[in-house]
Amino acid sequence: MASEPDQIGLIMQLRRRGIRDTRVLRAIERVPRELFVDPAFADHAYQDIALPIDCGQTISQPYVVAFMTEKLELNDSQKVLEIGTGSGYQAAVLSHLCRHVFTVERWRELQKAAGRRFAKLGIANITTIIGDGWIGWPPQAPYDRIIVTAAAAEPPLALIDQLKPGGRMIIPLGSTRDTQSLVEIDKTETGEIVKKPLLPVRFVPLLHGRVKPDERA
Repeated sequence: MASEPDQIGLIMQLRRRGIRDTRVLRAIERVPRELFVDPAFADHAYQDIALPIDCGQTISQPYVVAFMTEKLELNDSQKVLEIGTGSGYQAAVLSHLCRHVFTVERWRELQKAAGRRFAKLGIANITTIIGDGWIGWPPQAPYDRIIVTAAAAEPPLALIDQLKPGGRMIIPLGSTRDTQSLVEIDKTETGEIVKKPLLPVRFVPLLHGRVKPDERA
């Protein structure tokens, strides 16, 4: 486990960078990030940096996690869809701020490991699913909020369709890693789509198509 000063230092750094929502900061404080990183990088768990995980993926830097979470403007009655479970860190943070998180991952190895972490932490309001993130998870739609942790050139239409009127999606958009921008997409009560760019980011690409057997293994 990381020492308390590491956690306090991270929270202080997030505050300095402009994260103001105390509920978001408390949620991050409650999630032991060292449990979600490769043991080889445990000493770096509370640094504000992205780190590699299995299957060529990454765990986002804490500031990006906090920023995306804050922009969702969550409350404890909402249902959230996450695209890209990865290590499970973002979903664990979300779980302390909403009613239920449904999270879709292509790689069985990552999905199983995330599930074990959720169980170890006693988190019961996350459902992990293997599937193609481009098509979301229609059986549980519509969602109050959608968060995508991989970049697409354009927002997948299926995800927009699964967003409730009055709902919001946060997604990195851009055709290359050097042109990505985090974008807030709001669906008005009348179904109009309003996009707002937030900040430049770098995410792994959002893969499209059927999940292959080696990904399910």
